[in-house]
Amino acid sequence: MKNYLLFGDSNTWGYRPATDGERFPFEQRIAGILQQRLGTSYRVIEEALNGRMTHWEDPLSPDKNGAKQLPIILDTHRPLDLVSIMLGTNDL
Repeated sequence: MKNYLLFGDSNTWGYRPATDGERFPFEQRIAGILQQRLGTSYRVIEEALNGRMTHWEDPLSPDKNGAKQLPIILDTHRPLDLVSIMLGTNDL
């Protein structure tokens, strides 16, 4: 089985717009769609956090610095065959 890590922000997390923080069901999120399409020979790991940024510090919402989190997450989920990093929306 191959392990595919999705590291991202609220888009990866499945934030549902125009709600008070609701989340799309797994089957409708990026990870769920990939898991369904790739089948049982892959395990899609969803590591997503609302407000996560590439390398910036948010003084109002600490611990959302993706550059600091990524090494820990990579270690946590080893071995990994593929990693997708989907960040940048919150940096704007």
